[in-house]
Amino acid sequence: MGLVSSTPLLQEARKNGYGIVAFNVHTLEMMQAVVDAAEESRSPLILQSTVGTVKHLGMDYLVACARVAAEKATVPIALHLDHCQDFDLIVRCMRAGYTSVMIDASMHPFEENVQRTKKVVEVAKAIGVNVEAELGKVGGVEDDIVVDEADALLADPLECVEFIERTGVPTLAPAIGTAHGIYKGEPNIDFHRIEEIYNRVGIPLVLHGGSGIPAEQVRRCVSLGMAKMNVATELKNAFSESIKQSFLNDPSELDPRKYMVPAKEAVKQLAKQKMELCGCFGRA
Repeated sequence: MGLVSSTPLLQEARKNGYGIVAFNVHTLEMMQAVVDAAEESRSPLILQSTVGTVKHLGMDYLVACARVAAEKATVPIALHLDHCQDFDLIVRCMRAGYTSVMIDASMHPFEENVQRTKKVVEVAKAIGVNVEAELGKVGGVEDDIVVDEADALLADPLECVEFIERTGVPTLAPAIGTAHGIYKGEPNIDFHRIEEIYNRVGIPLVLHGGSGIPAEQVRRCVSLGMAKMNVATELKNAFSESIKQSFLNDPSELDPRKYMVPAKEAVKQLAKQKMELCGCFGRA
């Protein structure tokens, strides 16, 4: 069916109380694995790439592979650019075929975040591309963006309302206590803040730092209004650990097709677990 905008998918998720999982993929095999997981579970899917992955694989290669996957799939698939601070790169990705982009200006003062986000929304709206923005600062590391725990700030519910009204952004990632990467301890999620933001705004909310959040906390976040959950580190780790295990089992194996098969299976099974956890099984 081709790549679709994530806007209507996420609006449907918000309306019906489930979450759609967005997976950061770094190889063709990882992309194939999460698409297979979505097909088997009949789940809508958001493929994501970071700026680093765009630089590593190439924008055109990523779009071409995602388009082929979407055309062959029977579930809706969107392609999202995650955590981008560069307006020119965002525009190039939209022109290349990305159906969703994130402008991350959360490191700037509120007023500048509004202006930078509004600029992207104006361009994206004309071509039907979803835009995601961030308020507050999610801690941890995402590519070259590093936010120290001491600098991580939670989103203010009233600022969220003003931000959406002034920018027209269709999806928002408010900082609510999660972090990028794997948690050293249990995450300190502000559930009351999620509920208050959800009750004040009418657009889908996005949960960043989805890797390693305990299952019961994920379910609670989704039940309180998080319509999209990002998963990156756990997926990457499952893929890499499987390859490491393959070489431990047989150090002489030099055929990538042999060790990529179990790596793809590991990613697929993890993706299905996350989809089931967010309640998007059978929602395609």
